[in-house]
Parts: sequence; structure tokens; C-alpha cells
Amino acid sequence: MSQTVDRALRILPLLAEGPANLEQVATRLDVHKSTALRLLRTLHEHGMVYRQEDQRYRLGARLFALAQQAMETLDVREIAHPHLLALNEKIGHTIHLAVYEEGEVVYIDKVESRYPVRMYSRIGKPVAITVAAVAKLLLADLPEAERRSIAERLEYPKYTAKSTPDAAAFLTELLRVREQGWATDLGGHEESINCVGAPIRGADGRIAAAMSVSAPNVVVTADELLKLRPLILRTAEAISREYSGNTVSKDTP
Repeated sequence: MSQTVDRALRILPLLAEGPANLEQVATRLDVHKSTALRLLRTLHEHGMVYRQEDQRYRLGARLFALAQQAMETLDVREIAHPHLLALNEKIGHTIHLAVYEEGEVVYIDKVESRYPVRMYSRIGKPVAITVAAVAKLLLADLPEAERRSIAERLEYPKYTAKSTPDAAAFLTELLRVREQGWATDLGGHEESINCVGAPIRGADGRIAAAMSVSAPNVVVTADELLKLRPLILRTAEAISREYSGNTVSKDTP
């Protein structure tokens, strides 16, 4: 990277901390004021920074517009898929990726189990919203008033004896999921199928998608599947870092 480009890029994180004057920018870059001024003028011409009336500089509207445009064009499925494949190679179980759209939680990707027993699910199909781990994660991230509104207008089919019985129980479960940062469906939809889910977050920290690992009891028990939770969470965090553009490593408890 050229020295000029490097210096210009270093100005942006500085201004992200708050407005700064020419002297502050020059000091941070360890350059003469004339050099700092030339860089700031170039960035100003392109809308990346803005000079205020008090002669301090702040980030410009063009930069925010570009960031928003970039976020809108990101495809979480494209980013997540290699990670889901890698996880499937390690554990062999079915993996789903889902998003919340227009009142439904829908699968947008699936990696099949390598075991003979397969799950009946397909991309584009809505999930059982009151019991699915991915649905719990996506709804748990919504504001409280919206969570309550959704919970109160849902129906609660009794798929199994472990299915969520009513809105009160569902809201309690969503609060637990929100606090712990992961979710399960242990026989709530099908008695023989267990599932552990983890959130995928965007740059704003909100949950943009959710992934889950599912397996039948004949392959692994619920306790055995739950032991994979740290690995599932690490995979979700790796996807989140790439999706949000945050490449800083973070340990998973």
C-alpha cells in the first residue's frame, strides 16, 4: 500500500472517534500540517470527510452511504456456506441457515448429514416458528414489544409433548435465549430430532441470520449434541466476523 493511501485510511478511524482539527490529525499521523491538510482536502472532495464551521473535520455522509450500500449487497448465505461446509466436515450432522422475513423464519441454506438418516427440510421452506432453534434466536433479538406482539398472535401446534404450549411460555423461552445467546429444540418439533442453534450478527450487532445443527437420537443423543455447542458458536462467530467486517478474533466461552 502506498504511503499516501495508508495515511488517508488512517484518518478515517481517527474521525470515527469524533471530530478532530488539522493539528490533531497531523499529530496522529506524525506528519506536517500541510501533508495532513492535503489528505483531508482529497477526502473532503470525495465526500469521505466534512469540514465543520469550527474547522474541525468529521466523517462525511458519502462514507456512510457507501457503508450502507455495501451492507445491503452482502449475501449472508454466500459468506456462511463455506463455514457450514467446514463444520459439516467435522461433525457430519445436518446444518441449516435461516433468516426472518415478513413474519416467517425461512431456511436459506442446508448442508446434509453424512449419516443415512436424513431430515425432511428444504431451502425456502418456513420453519416451525414456535419450536425451532433458529426461530427462537431470530425472534429473541427483536424489541420486547415486537416479540410480545408476535408471540400473542401465533398459534401453538402441539407437535410433541415438548412443544411450546402458549405465548407466555414462548416469551419466557425467547428471554432465556436472548440472555444466553444460543437456542435449542430438543424434541419440540419431532420427538426424535434435536437441534442446537447459534446467532449470526451484522455490523450493528443485531442478529441477521441463525444457524443450527440437527441430528436424530439414533445418531447422537441430546446430551452429545449439546457438547458441540462451543464449536457451533465458534462457527457462528466466524461467520459474524466476516459478515460484519469485524476481523478481530474473539474467544467463545
